[in-house]
Amino acid sequence: MTRTIWDSSVGKKTVMAVSGLVMLLYLVVHMLGNLKIFFGADEFNHYAHWLRTLGEPFLHYEWALWIVRLVLVAAVVLHAVSAYQLSRRDIRARPAKYVHRRPRAGYATRTMRWGGIILGLFIVWHILDLTTGTAHPGGFQPGHPYQNVVDTFSTWYGNTVYIAAVLALGFHVRHGFWSAAQTLGAGNAARDRALKALANALALVLTLGFISVPVAVMTGVVS
Repeated sequence: MTRTIWDSSVGKKTVMAVSGLVMLLYLVVHMLGNLKIFFGADEFNHYAHWLRTLGEPFLHYEWALWIVRLVLVAAVVLHAVSAYQLSRRDIRARPAKYVHRRPRAGYATRTMRWGGIILGLFIVWHILDLTTGTAHPGGFQPGHPYQNVVDTFSTWYGNTVYIAAVLALGFHVRHGFWSAAQTLGAGNAARDRALKALANALALVLTLGFISVPVAVMTGVVS
C-alpha cells in the first residue's frame, strides 16, 4: 500500500507538500532565532547554546538539535527526490514540443526547479561556513556564533551568496506554499485569495527577516 502511494504522482506531490511544510516551519523558527543577533553578542550566543541544551536533562547535550537535523535531512531528501521524479515523469509524458506556445507561467513557477538546486547548494555552503567552519572566512571560533556570523557577512562573497539564496527562497516559498495548499486540499474558490495572500506574506517576511542580518552587518548596525 505504501509503495503504491509513493509510486503515484498524487503520492509524490503529497510527500513534497508535507516535507515542504516541515521545512517552512523550521525556516520561520530559524529566522526568529537569527533576529536575536540584534540584541547583541551575549543574547545571540546564549540562544545558540540553549539550542544545544534543549531537552536536558531528559535528553543529552545536543540530542534535540540532532533530532531536528535528522528530521530536516529526511524532509530535504524526500522533497528533492519527489521533485526530481515528478519532473522526469512530466518530461516522459510530454516528449514532443508543444505545437502551440504554452501560456507564460509566473517567474516563481518557472524557476522552482532551479531555485531548489540553488537552495540545495546553499545549504551545503551554509553548513560548511557556520556549522563546521570548513568554508568559513578567517578563523572559525567554535562556541562564538555571533562573531562567526559577523565574519561571514563582512565579506562581499558571503553577502552575495546568502542574499541570492534568500531571494531564491522567497520565490520558492511563495509558489511552494500555494502548491502545498492545493495538494493537501486546503484550497478552494472561497479560500484562494487568503491562501495567496498568506503565501506572499510568508515569502516576504522570511526574505526580509533573513536578509536583515547581512544588511545589518554591512551597514555596521551589527558589528
